[in-house]
Amino acid sequence: MSDLFDIDEAEKENAKAKRIKELKSLIEKYQKSYYDGEGEISDAEFDKLWDELKILDPENSVLKKVGQDSGNFEKVHHIMPMGSQEKAANPEQFLSWAQNHVYNEYLVEYKLDGASLELQYENGSLKRCVTRGDGSIGDDITANAVKMKGVVKNVSGFTGGVRGEVIMTHEVHKTLYADKANCRNAANGLMKRKDGSGSENLTLIVYDALSTDGKSPFNDEEEKIAWLTNNGFTTVPLVICTNAQEVIDYRAKVMELRKDLSYDIDGLVIKERAINLSDASRARPDRQIAFKFSLEEAVSVVRYVEWSESGATYTPVAIFDSVDLAGTVVKRASLSNPDTLRALGVKIGSHVVVVKRGEIIPKIERVVQEDSSLELKDIEFPKKCETCGSVLQDAGSRLFCPNKGCRKRILHQIFKWVSVTDIRDLGETLIQSLFNDGKLNSITDIYSLTEESLTPYFLNEESMAVDKKSLGAKKVFASIQSHRNLSLESFIAGFDIEGIGQAMVEKLVSAGFDTVEKLLASNAEDFVNVYGFADITAQNLVQGLQENKDEINSLLESVITIESKGGALAGKSFCFTGELLTIKRADAEAMVKKAGGSVKSSVTKDLSYLVTNDTTSGSSKNKKAATLNIPIINEKEFLALF
Repeated sequence: MSDLFDIDEAEKENAKAKRIKELKSLIEKYQKSYYDGEGEISDAEFDKLWDELKILDPENSVLKKVGQDSGNFEKVHHIMPMGSQEKAANPEQFLSWAQNHVYNEYLVEYKLDGASLELQYENGSLKRCVTRGDGSIGDDITANAVKMKGVVKNVSGFTGGVRGEVIMTHEVHKTLYADKANCRNAANGLMKRKDGSGSENLTLIVYDALSTDGKSPFNDEEEKIAWLTNNGFTTVPLVICTNAQEVIDYRAKVMELRKDLSYDIDGLVIKERAINLSDASRARPDRQIAFKFSLEEAVSVVRYVEWSESGATYTPVAIFDSVDLAGTVVKRASLSNPDTLRALGVKIGSHVVVVKRGEIIPKIERVVQEDSSLELKDIEFPKKCETCGSVLQDAGSRLFCPNKGCRKRILHQIFKWVSVTDIRDLGETLIQSLFNDGKLNSITDIYSLTEESLTPYFLNEESMAVDKKSLGAKKVFASIQSHRNLSLESFIAGFDIEGIGQAMVEKLVSAGFDTVEKLLASNAEDFVNVYGFADITAQNLVQGLQENKDEINSLLESVITIESKGGALAGKSFCFTGELLTIKRADAEAMVKKAGGSVKSSVTKDLSYLVTNDTTSGSSKNKKAATLNIPIINEKEFLALF
């Protein structure tokens, strides 16, 4: 067993090398299908693979390549290099780039989701239309391109290149090419047909130009777009922002309106005003960036707020117009607590950015800067507990019923205890019935239940007269009695203290608060020094321990025994993801705890092992574990520990 703990550095490197090789192969495969006009995945999905490889192996050769076209056309050198842009996938990455690129103005254009094309002119006449290819040489598809809308055949006195993107409108796709996966794939395939059929259904939208005879008709990027427009080209919209935050706010607005555009865009391109030819000639220009939209974020409008009740706590949940996040339709997200709601500035009618960022649960990240003419309404807070009528207390970090005797609070705590201590046979329906009949009014009452008191909940009067015994009652009673020996983590987490789950108690134990006595004797200042505990969590813990102190001591006197720490996995933590084949996940987690280890629901930097049968998948947990150099082991290796 110790060998597995000791040799994981080599295993981690092997897993990392294997994933890098897999990513390189996938990227090359999808690049080829894209340039052959039969793209298999979306740009956003491709970008995820690219970004993961960039994290694991930033100098990988495949990241330096652009791609190449098919061999069906004559090859032609570009006038303008068609390199790949740096990318920012979210506001944090963009701000990081902007800190090193401080401009007086940021010129912002749509990033078109189509296929690049360069138009080459000599003395005003169109001579060639060249695809992107490998960034330096592409296919000459002039015969096809001249049929496209937006291709200008004569530009008076101009010698040089004009660059744009070939797109298919949503209407054309819907009417003529609905069998194709998306507009980009359809456009890419049509423009490279040998017979040129279908090119008349495509449109070219341009955004760049370069004069090669020393007579540039424009002096900066804004003038360039104006010149292209004046010469009859269809151009991208241009917006000028004065700082990075304005760019982020504009992106949020475009994310909302892009569903109404007639063509696809997948982000924004951010430039400086000055034309920088030396930077543009690089394989990957540094002075501009593609600020991408993500599959994991969208903009919506808050319509109303529900208050979800969980025990004593009332949590605000925003209900908004449905949006698609990473393939899932989402229309609600928790606002966490009153302080978060107030800090975000959310109101009824607010436009908000909703994100997943690889997480399962969506959240509202920020409010989009509002038009002052919009009518917004403040969110109303509930005033009284619906169960006991007590005035709710707004502590900022939570809105809650302060009455410890509130029936709803008591029932929720019983549910939490049974869940945390894993008394599986004592189901929620039975708990509710026992509670309604006054048989369960506290955690302690669970251990006072007998077979006789449980039998009426399994047998009716007629059955009891005959059998008098119930196998169901016997099973529940046995299950309760078998859960009197608990870990300190389960014992404390079972009391349903706000923000204090087993993972948080594990941190306390690791920090030396490894007995009930030490926990009860400590104050908030002591707990704040523990990793993961801020002021509010520490105060909640102290308050919760004091509220439940009498029952804690009563349980320890005659009902519950706290397990002593130790075992083969002491100090080790495990996170499980994906399906296990030979054992249930709950049983695997129980094995870990019994051996002195702990179980986490997510990948954190202090995790010992991630357990999955798909060790090379691109899941968010696998990627995070690889980034943090956490060993990823399969089910067989996990079971070998026992």
